[in-house]
Amino acid sequence: MTYLVGIDLGTTNTVLAFSNSGGKAGNIELFSIAQLVAPGEVAGAPLLPSMRYHPADGELAPGELQLPWAQDDPAGVAQVALGRLARVLGAATPGRLVASAKSWLSHPGVDRMAPILPWGAESDVAKVSPVAASASYLAHLRAAWNTRFPKQPLERQQIVLTVPASFDEGARALTLEAARLAGLPTVRLLEEPQAALYDWLYRHRTTLAQDLGGARLVLVADVGGGTTDFSLVKVELQDGEPSPTLTRIGVGNHLILGGDNMDLALAHLIESRMAEQSGEARTRLSAARLAQLTERCRAAKEQLLAPDAPDSVTVTLLGAGSRLIGGSRKADLRRDDIERIVLDGFLPLNEAQEDAKRARAGIVEFGLPYASDPAITRHLAGFLRQHARAAREALGLPDDGGLPVPDTLLLNGGVFRGAALAQRLAGALAGWRGAPLRVLHNENPDVAVARGGVAYSLARQGLAPSIESGAARSYYLLLDGEAKGDSLRAVCLLPRGTQAAQEVPLAGRSFGLRVGRPVRFHLVSTVADAAPPQAGDLVDLDPSDVVRLPAISTVLRAAPGAAARAEIPVQLVTALSEVGSLDVHCVAEDGSGQRWQLAFQLRDSGDEEGATPEAETLPPQLDAAIDRIERVFGARSRQVDVKEVRQLRASLEYLLGARERWDTPLLRRLFDALMARAKGRRRSAEHERAWLNLAGYCLRPGFGHALDEWRMEQLWSMFENGVQYHKDSQVRAEWWTLWRRVAGGLATQAQLRLLDDFAFNLQADESERGRRPVTLVDGSEDDMLRVGASLERIPSSYKAEIGEWLLEQIMAIPTAAKLDAKTTARYARYLWALGRVGARQSFQSSAHEVAPLEVAEQWLGRLMQLDWRKVEPAGFAAAHIARMTGDRSRDIGEPVREEVLRRLASSGAPASWSTMVREVVELDQATESRMLGEALPPGLKLLR
Repeated sequence: MTYLVGIDLGTTNTVLAFSNSGGKAGNIELFSIAQLVAPGEVAGAPLLPSMRYHPADGELAPGELQLPWAQDDPAGVAQVALGRLARVLGAATPGRLVASAKSWLSHPGVDRMAPILPWGAESDVAKVSPVAASASYLAHLRAAWNTRFPKQPLERQQIVLTVPASFDEGARALTLEAARLAGLPTVRLLEEPQAALYDWLYRHRTTLAQDLGGARLVLVADVGGGTTDFSLVKVELQDGEPSPTLTRIGVGNHLILGGDNMDLALAHLIESRMAEQSGEARTRLSAARLAQLTERCRAAKEQLLAPDAPDSVTVTLLGAGSRLIGGSRKADLRRDDIERIVLDGFLPLNEAQEDAKRARAGIVEFGLPYASDPAITRHLAGFLRQHARAAREALGLPDDGGLPVPDTLLLNGGVFRGAALAQRLAGALAGWRGAPLRVLHNENPDVAVARGGVAYSLARQGLAPSIESGAARSYYLLLDGEAKGDSLRAVCLLPRGTQAAQEVPLAGRSFGLRVGRPVRFHLVSTVADAAPPQAGDLVDLDPSDVVRLPAISTVLRAAPGAAARAEIPVQLVTALSEVGSLDVHCVAEDGSGQRWQLAFQLRDSGDEEGATPEAETLPPQLDAAIDRIERVFGARSRQVDVKEVRQLRASLEYLLGARERWDTPLLRRLFDALMARAKGRRRSAEHERAWLNLAGYCLRPGFGHALDEWRMEQLWSMFENGVQYHKDSQVRAEWWTLWRRVAGGLATQAQLRLLDDFAFNLQADESERGRRPVTLVDGSEDDMLRVGASLERIPSSYKAEIGEWLLEQIMAIPTAAKLDAKTTARYARYLWALGRVGARQSFQSSAHEVAPLEVAEQWLGRLMQLDWRKVEPAGFAAAHIARMTGDRSRDIGEPVREEVLRRLASSGAPASWSTMVREVVELDQATESRMLGEALPPGLKLLR
């Protein structure tokens, strides 16, 4: 016997529904999930709060976390509470609750496989990755199910796992990885808005023609705890058919916007009221305490949205530690606050049908990049405008320039449990349409998506109404060399609407790929194309309309017994897999049937914007430039004058123009030429200097272009051998300049290896230096400071140690009424390094790897002891250590911020320094170049 199972892995709750169809439509049941509801007390409930609590040592007695089954945590944490008990404990104790893991799965600004949650927690709190946290909820479901149905284990059932329609391929792949870690290797993905509609269709399957009579276009608005999802479904009733045909014709872009944002906005209001009452208006709560207050505001919001709501609810935030009761703070949340903030702020009527406002920088809180405009109705107007052509066709409306508004609405998500919120959205749409909408009754928004997953499986068996869908968006391959102005030149790989398991070859495009060498392609997706293109069509895309996907890559290996070939002509073939993910293969064109799957790279996917293996516009003099490199470093024995070696850079600039204007594709082609001739650098000290200088310059900053990860692996393989001419001071300097330039492309372990040499060169005593191995290259103080400060991926605890050492050196510099050049230069070196090590916003690493907040504030306090008028780099360092990110776990407190701003103003610092401390902004080019040590290649922009 096989069960049909639907799982809603929600931001707020996880739900499982099931049915034993037996070949016919039957009841869909909710699974009662056994979970801890109090220490040592287990009970069943249909909702499993998607939360984890990591208790302190000794906080809970042995046995108080015991469940009816024995199970290891997929995240490897020895003691953990999940579900309702986690919510209860997390509300009482800040900093130990993992929540909203699902929102993190779609956040490319962090390493989603790294242990970063609870975000901003103290160092003694166990941390887990967003993927592992998601896996733990699924593993709990599996254990609970297998305890109840030991002969029908969950992993052997037909499972549908729902995801937001707006999840990109990276987030979908991470969701599948979480399922695999939970012991559920075979699941099918289904979009949540579709699932909600499937549930409604199944519940009305016997009266569907009547219940949807006259409907032509259904809008599914799914607003949950962490995301807002829109989908449009066309309804067609054919003559003679008993039931209408439904076709999904549009989905929205990803929005981290939902009930969590509403709760957070209320928490900010209550925080300010508590501060006013206590007379501490300048004091902000820590990230952990704000999370605790947000949970209290969620409960208060639900009370105030209930039909019998009181006029106000008192929100209490308990004190911390020994002041648990005496240090508690209270403030009232009123019904008019809900109307002003939640209704008018998140669901304004928006009579003008305005699109969402684009801010200069998005809102960041708890580390998540929330939508910068909180108005759901403005995002909805933009969504309808984006799909206006298809919507008009479905509604039978002429193209009069007006906004086509659906005639039918299905609301889903926990947010719409509040009747006032549901009525407001329906009212806004009715106002735009000029007539009321038909609102489809959603019996229970909390469980509709899980139930819809089962109904979808029944529909696949022909036992329930179905929705025609296919690919939700169109996928494109970027062709960087064919860009036109600000648009992106791309070729369509998979048109929107393509059905699952239908392979689409990219006709007319052939790629010559080298055997044994990795290849990487850069893809984007969009829902904005008015009419889906055909595969192979060349289009110009608006960068604001696309979502950049993680790079896809593979290494081509020749088939056993095949003739040796240096290059294989291949064609790209794309398909929407049966499980709902994007599959891309390289297929050999020789008819051999060889194919290689391209896998999405899910770690640090945001680092590279970049090129593809074809169509790069390169200068016609490139071949001549490579000939110059061959002449100096090539394998053939040539008598090359020392002067020619020294002038290689100048000769390359003569052919290619000033090197400051060399763009990234050109730089990487030059690096490849240098790397292929790396052995030639050992011919003389002049050869080694020239090679190291050019190689580092051409590969900087170590990422940002196709195959840079592979290039870095090739370069790193040289590190342990050091330099040939280790007694030449300029060779040594060029060696460390190279590694400083490309440090951003090194993995954590490689950066830690560089850190060993940094520490030795700056701190080893004479006896230790006498035992220095020849391969450990000596480095000057300036070289080491620049290298050490560029190691952004090392753990934050190491950064704290480095920063403390730097401050000791800074404070030991003798003061004088007037600084000489040597002292000024020493201050500049150490303060630049401190600013880079303590920066709140890193250039290359994940946000959780910055130096600890409390340490950064201590550093700022010590920098205040310097005269910033006299020591100008002190203000520069302070500005970066105090830079505003919007993330409370990284941002310094307001009193310290105000003092930094005061000192910057009084010292005459550039206005841009104060701006970066006062608000969330991108760095200007001059500040970025100073912080990096030199300018980035033209056209390359850091994403963080």
